[in-house]
Amino acid sequence: MAPTTTSHRAAPEHTHPDDVSVQTALAALADPVRISLVRELAGSAEWSRSCGSFDVPVGKAALSHHFSVLRGAGLVEQRDEGPKRVNRLRRAEFETRFPGLLELVLRDEPAG
Repeated sequence: MAPTTTSHRAAPEHTHPDDVSVQTALAALADPVRISLVRELAGSAEWSRSCGSFDVPVGKAALSHHFSVLRGAGLVEQRDEGPKRVNRLRRAEFETRFPGLLELVLRDEPAG
């Protein structure tokens, strides 16, 4: 499905993983909410999850910030489809830049 261009908000800016430092990538993945978002996206079809479809314990403004950090780290790509902003995990691109890192993050390890 082609992106809709009639949105009232500016299109999100994306950083390609090739332009991301390992420190930026690790910082983005250091937050439990962002790890949850990445894990949920990893288990979903591309472009199937709108921002509001995630069950995370933060408000809309904080959720927007978390997605901004993930975009800035090259982990997530977003586009507007009508009134919704949908997401995809940039798994292949991120894996090329940081081999194995995403796999480690996506492991379901016990806490503690």
